Amino acid sequence: MKLKNSFKNVILFSCCLFVFMAYSQNKQSKFWSSSKEALKEMEQIRKLIKAPKFKNTEYLITDFGAKGDGVTKNTEAFKKAIETCNKAGGGKVVIPVGNFLTGPIYLKSNVNLVVSEGATITFSKDTKDYPIVLTRWEGMDCMNYSPQIYAYNEKNIAITGSGTINGNADKNNWWPWKGRASYGWKKGDPNQFIARDSLHVLMKEKIDPRKRIFGDGHYLRPYMIQPYNCKNFLMSGVKLIDSPMWFASPVMCENVIFEKVQFISHGPNTDGCDPDACKNVLIKDCYFDTGDDCIAIKSGRDEDGRGNKKPAENHIIEGCTMKDGHGGIVIGSEIAGGAKNIFAVNCKMDSKNLDRVLRVKTSSSRGGTIENIFLKDIIVGSYGESAIHFNMFYENPGDFMPTIRNIWVENLNVEKGGDYAIWVNAYKDSPIENLKVVNCKFNGIKTPLKIDHVKSMQLENVVINGELFKYDNNSKK
Repeated sequence: MKLKNSFKNVILFSCCLFVFMAYSQNKQSKFWSSSKEALKEMEQIRKLIKAPKFKNTEYLITDFGAKGDGVTKNTEAFKKAIETCNKAGGGKVVIPVGNFLTGPIYLKSNVNLVVSEGATITFSKDTKDYPIVLTRWEGMDCMNYSPQIYAYNEKNIAITGSGTINGNADKNNWWPWKGRASYGWKKGDPNQFIARDSLHVLMKEKIDPRKRIFGDGHYLRPYMIQPYNCKNFLMSGVKLIDSPMWFASPVMCENVIFEKVQFISHGPNTDGCDPDACKNVLIKDCYFDTGDDCIAIKSGRDEDGRGNKKPAENHIIEGCTMKDGHGGIVIGSEIAGGAKNIFAVNCKMDSKNLDRVLRVKTSSSRGGTIENIFLKDIIVGSYGESAIHFNMFYENPGDFMPTIRNIWVENLNVEKGGDYAIWVNAYKDSPIENLKVVNCKFNGIKTPLKIDHVKSMQLENVVINGELFKYDNNSKK
């Protein structure tokens, strides 16, 4: 009798588990029925994102011995001012008019670093000024040079004002480490190649990130700004120039805001804003004039991305201008943790160097699910390759099949396009699923589509080169 009851319980449990899994899968795959529904969801996410607040107590950096002469190194003055502010319960550390040279700055909880109009923070070129900290470099965690502004496990931090932050990189400093002659590298000079390959090996072997030690002699460039595992981060109003590598890449942070920030640099890999495995992010009214992608949303590379199990989640990109950059809105390629609920509205981009408007790049060495991507009201002057671009073969293949699904693009208007309107390179076993393109106009297109594996693609009122374009899911025409 007990055996019979046990068998019934097993059958009942199995049925419940099957129903739950089917429900969960259906819930994960939910696609919007209208743009109104998507915009309503975006507004619900916006309510979750709140700017941190600070005590109205000011700590003038010059009161701690800082000199804005562009020559005196003010690393200790910044440290003392920030620590004093933090210990007193927080407030504003104010940089007045002047050019303040410094090593890396560590931001502590409840501190707002205010870069006043006419003030410039210029970072040292001397690698000896850069301590080794836990950081993330191209989606891989390691001990490397501190980012120029860094925070770890802090909360309620900000960088505001209308002044300038200068990464002080050029063809003589930092950029040559890329190993390209166009950025100042000469044959026989050191570069990042050996260290980068070594970091890949350490990641694949799942070595503790704190034992992956780089820094001097390895030539992995630091980022300009990286809060790591922080909550409530705000950057507003400042102008950022000449970063050694990526400008701003918060890692595994929650409640992140970038507003009215200018990202200006044409060095190698000088991406603008690259939130990595972050939740609840707002990028609003920012200006990008960059040497690589303007915005690239990430969630870690391969083992490190999958190991942390943190997707890029709930991002709003709004009112941004992309003057120059290779990709306008990019998801990947370090996206092993997946991405979901990414919204971009009311943006403008136009550049001879712009290759793609929306780009999703991943591979089967990454894996992960990228879903629920919504773009609306995007104005594009010109681009080179494709407006809507999906690539599952960005880097070497592996054993982790990626999933890309639920993408809605509406009111994307291109004045002078490039090779393709839509480009897809996906696995047959994992096609791009639910791609909807609505009320879009593409002019100057050489070839409308180049796609292989797509499931349920809908084109509604899509005009290419002045003619209404029809697509048949069965014939791919």
